[in-house]
Amino acid sequence: MNSVEESVVRAMDGTDTALFSFLPYILQDSWELGTDPAVVLSLLREHNAHDDTLSLLDLGCGKGAVSVRAAERFGCRCHGIDGIPAFIADAQRYAREAGVQHLCRFEAGDIREAVATQKGFDIVVLGSVGPVLGNYTETLTAVARCMRPNGKVILDDWYLDDASNFSHPQVVKRHAMLEQIKAAGMDVIVEEVMPRERLVETDNALSRAIERRCHELTAMHPEKEALFVDYVRRQREMNHMLENEVTCATMLLQRNESGD
Repeated sequence: MNSVEESVVRAMDGTDTALFSFLPYILQDSWELGTDPAVVLSLLREHNAHDDTLSLLDLGCGKGAVSVRAAERFGCRCHGIDGIPAFIADAQRYAREAGVQHLCRFEAGDIREAVATQKGFDIVVLGSVGPVLGNYTETLTAVARCMRPNGKVILDDWYLDDASNFSHPQVVKRHAMLEQIKAAGMDVIVEEVMPRERLVETDNALSRAIERRCHELTAMHPEKEALFVDYVRRQREMNHMLENEVTCATMLLQRNESGD
């Protein structure tokens, strides 16, 4: 198994584990990393009748935006886990500022280990964590052990349209994604596709902040210039792919009645 540092860096679109200790600085300007909290709140509001009793597990929670927003809106209990301790400190601060620290528990840890110990959640959020737990079948099979029998998964990721000629080692076509979800014994209840214009707006804002912080780090650590230049380059490549080649979607999943 890869180290937590390597796993986190790959999930954040990096290649060198030396980047791990710099990620809090690089991403200091952004709270809502990964999944859009507004989309999650909309799905929870529309598909859960007893919001005030919900328990939510946020795997790869980043700085806790989804959990804090959900706790504010529904008064639900949220447990967020992320591999970057500085992100967890930020999440705890945001929860205190929002007055929901009594509802939100955040901890630094390896989500690959957490799925074996966490139990009894109504909702599990997987927000842009990548293939950390394997393919979709492997990931959802592992995540299902954390859920109540009638629990749901909110999966935020991207896929290739079936007619696409583009290829990427970490992105599958839509039919393959749905087949893997089905093989895990789950069905897609609803799918929210992010509009391109919203995606471009979000990407541009984040990219500008990342490039600015990487330039600052280069000035502070000139011997590591190649590390920061490479990360900026990879961010540009990833944004191009997200904006032009793939479909970014948030799906609400539930175990199917047959269990297969």
